[in-house]
Amino acid sequence: MPNEESDSTLVSMSEDQAREAIELLFFAYRDFTGEPDAILADFGFGRAHHRVVYFVGRHPGISVSELLAILKITKQSLSRVLSQLIREGFIEQKTDSGDRRRRCLSLTEKGVELERQLTTRQWARIARAYADAGADAIGGFTSVLRGIINAEDRERVPATAAATTSE
Repeated sequence: MPNEESDSTLVSMSEDQAREAIELLFFAYRDFTGEPDAILADFGFGRAHHRVVYFVGRHPGISVSELLAILKITKQSLSRVLSQLIREGFIEQKTDSGDRRRRCLSLTEKGVELERQLTTRQWARIARAYADAGADAIGGFTSVLRGIINAEDRERVPATAAATTSE
């Protein structure tokens, strides 16, 4: 069934196993985003707002162009979301002193608190899953997720010592 890779590079997997993995990813994503979605709705925000808040929090001082490269959305889409987050006091934008064309983004205290609320719930869900699966599962799961990410974006997520020692 796979067409994008040569069959020789793929692990032997039945169609049922592949479909199970696909369904698990759909359900996991639904539940992983469910709690944050409810919090975001209270602010009139959606998942795009969540992604912007997360990555600005993870990379303080990130430029708008770097954020566009991570999110792979249009400038227009980012502008709409970013303008609202700036206007409502969750993100601040400053001009880079070295390059006046470059706009750098950081979370405000209000933004840090929102990011903490959203991430804490997702972190707890991941921690429970890791506890249930056992410590040996962490490296394999991380490897699978890295393998799903497009190759050119894998370096955007730094490998942790725990993940690299168990892989």
